[in-house]
Amino acid sequence: MKKYEITGMTCSACVHRVESATLGVSGVESCAVNLLTGTMLVYGEPSESEVIQAVSDAGYGIIQAQDDTNFDTESRFLDKESPVLLKRLYLSVGFLIALMYVSMGYVMWGWYLPPVIANSPVIIALIQMALSLVIIVINSKFFINGINAVLHRSPNMDTLVALGSGVSFLYSLGVLILMCLDEDRTHYLHDLYFESSAMIVTLITVGKLLEAKAKGRTTSALKALMDLSPKLATVIRDGKEISIRAGEVLVGDIFVVRTGQGVPCDGIIIDGEASLDESALTGESVPVDKTIGDSVSASTINKNGFIKCRAERVGADTTISQIIKTVGDATATKAPIAKIADRVSGIFVPTIIAISLAVLAIWLILDAQIGYAVGRAISVLVISCPCALGLATPVAIMVGSGVGAKGGVLFKTAQALEVAGRVNIVALDKTGTLTTGKMSVKDIITPEGVAVNELLRLATSLEIKSEHPLARAIVEYGTQNGTEPYQTTDFSTHAGSGASAMLNGALLCGGKLDFISKFAHIPEDFINHALTLADSGKTPLFFAHGEQFIGIIAIADTLKDDSAQAISWLKANKVRVVMITGDNERTAKAIAHEAGIDSVIAGVLPSEKESAIRTLKADGRVMMVGDGINDAPALASADIGVAIGAGTDVAIDTAEVVIIKSSLLDVCNAIRLGRATLRNIRQNLFWAFFYNVIAIPIASGALAGIGFTLSPMIGALAMSLSSVCVVTNALRLNFFKMLKLDKNENIENEIDEEDDEMSIVLKVSGMMCPHCEARVKSALEAIEGVKEAKPNHKKSIVKISVDGEVDMQALKNAITACGYTVE
Repeated sequence: MKKYEITGMTCSACVHRVESATLGVSGVESCAVNLLTGTMLVYGEPSESEVIQAVSDAGYGIIQAQDDTNFDTESRFLDKESPVLLKRLYLSVGFLIALMYVSMGYVMWGWYLPPVIANSPVIIALIQMALSLVIIVINSKFFINGINAVLHRSPNMDTLVALGSGVSFLYSLGVLILMCLDEDRTHYLHDLYFESSAMIVTLITVGKLLEAKAKGRTTSALKALMDLSPKLATVIRDGKEISIRAGEVLVGDIFVVRTGQGVPCDGIIIDGEASLDESALTGESVPVDKTIGDSVSASTINKNGFIKCRAERVGADTTISQIIKTVGDATATKAPIAKIADRVSGIFVPTIIAISLAVLAIWLILDAQIGYAVGRAISVLVISCPCALGLATPVAIMVGSGVGAKGGVLFKTAQALEVAGRVNIVALDKTGTLTTGKMSVKDIITPEGVAVNELLRLATSLEIKSEHPLARAIVEYGTQNGTEPYQTTDFSTHAGSGASAMLNGALLCGGKLDFISKFAHIPEDFINHALTLADSGKTPLFFAHGEQFIGIIAIADTLKDDSAQAISWLKANKVRVVMITGDNERTAKAIAHEAGIDSVIAGVLPSEKESAIRTLKADGRVMMVGDGINDAPALASADIGVAIGAGTDVAIDTAEVVIIKSSLLDVCNAIRLGRATLRNIRQNLFWAFFYNVIAIPIASGALAGIGFTLSPMIGALAMSLSSVCVVTNALRLNFFKMLKLDKNENIENEIDEEDDEMSIVLKVSGMMCPHCEARVKSALEAIEGVKEAKPNHKKSIVKISVDGEVDMQALKNAITACGYTVE
């Protein structure tokens, strides 16, 4: 794929002409031209010189786009069009005021003119001609481009403007000649259209200026990202800190970032700690704590702290640069919905010219005055707007892609953005997508006489020397709860069974039921409980010390905080959710039930997921969501592939959509943004077609019977505003709001507001599962005056409803006796 920059395009007809010329080159498989950005993507292996020659022969400028090695915020999105248009407009309006004073002020309303001018109709007409000619010269670009387009057999919007203004001027010139040949000259002044020829190009220039300003705002999201990039970096060279341009940082350089400063490039922290605002990349406003060994990304802001980092990726290789490049490439592509506008634009201008000639002929046949007939024909030419058709899709794609990038959702193509809006089936991988992919302790169950904290300490002492994922989960949980492990000896692992070690002369072991049963008797009720845990998708590990069974620790992958909320949104918005996983059916169904998913395809290998996706595609458009690695075949097979939790790896080849964060809610955001963009494009296309369908008949004089007609000047104004309306409508996408995790974790929210009973809330640490809650509840409710106890191990609190006075120390003693700590 090669990218080119095209100049000279003004409307959808130009886009059609450039695409047609390029597709005629040998070796070109397909191409996509974007009117908004002035770029063309060419797919295939054509000769570069032949592509350039073909586009040049079509009448347009073309150069191959240079690869970005540095993202220069100052020039990348610099508005070069508006200053030129503004200068033209100032000059045009100045001369137009003088022209309108003569043509309207004196001729129609009798405003003052010096007698030497007022007494000579020919001089008045010559002044009008001279002033309008000056304005036409100022706006000569319309005529140059319009005539050039005709010579290349590709008439465009400039052709219509040039025809409308040129015909008005030439018709008026003819009237001026007749005036000079006739003795009765005064009445000819009312047949002149010089002011119309000047007003047409001036009003079109106004519209073009407004359009350019509005188009500039379509990239506001990207500009906001780029503006976060620091201009300077502080690097350490020869033992000294020096300031250099951020673009001059080299891989391997050591740079420092102080509080309030931005990170100049991607790197690794080698010294210090800081809280970084990564909202530029992820859309998440909460700062992230970073320390030695953690990665940092360009454009993130140091909110607090000091860090010294080693540069890993600089310039165009940084994450933020890759995001901007991805969005830029996406906006250069074309959405399938734009094809209808492409088909119309190919014949639009010739059709309008034909209609204009037909209108002229019809009015002349109906014995209308020639001036009236010409006026109707000119109105048809200048009111027709191929610009709106050409801008309807790309402006919405540009804004939608930018908003997505700012929120951490990257669409690689315009088609991906459109397909996301049409998805009705979402297939989810389990590990790393629905779940965190990280094992954690879920339940701790002990027999009578064994404290929960003691079991955790023994289990941590055993597993601390193991590298197994289940063992690491226990050790991490023990560390989080302040557990001090015992010193063990003779540690050994038993493949597929468990692990063992010696502690105080007795064997300490943990693992599967069959393994532990060799060393200790396990009560039947604990075995049944372990089966129940397994049915709920958890892995029960049994532990024994000496010949005594000391309890069960159940471990499972943890559902992400936002998974249930995301699934709920998808189902509420008529999107079928299917989980595809290689896990056994029992575990898969347990996770699916917890997340609220009804359809599960379990026990499939990565290579078999592709077949499952093909089956689902028979029922609708399928979005596959995975980690972008082992799910690559399925991502490629789906209608749209989404790589979730990509972090800084935004260039995953097999996914059309890349989600920076590991948030399933952003999958919902991708669909919502796709739907919003698709809706916006439909509105734009409807307006573009509806405007022309309504405006052209009115301009032709279809309503003249009821006394309603449009002058060429009003037609030019309407044409200008139609494009502005399309761009302004697309800008509404900037108000799109991303879904966020609904967190409500305040202790106060655990207390019912309507509860009038006296309540005590205690902060209790050490509770780890519902069984812990049951033990605490039973102990507290045995105390006189306690009506009800509601422990919550997730919040580490106990709400106690009491009747009258209760001994606080008795409550604390009861909880402590169960093996927990009242904080």
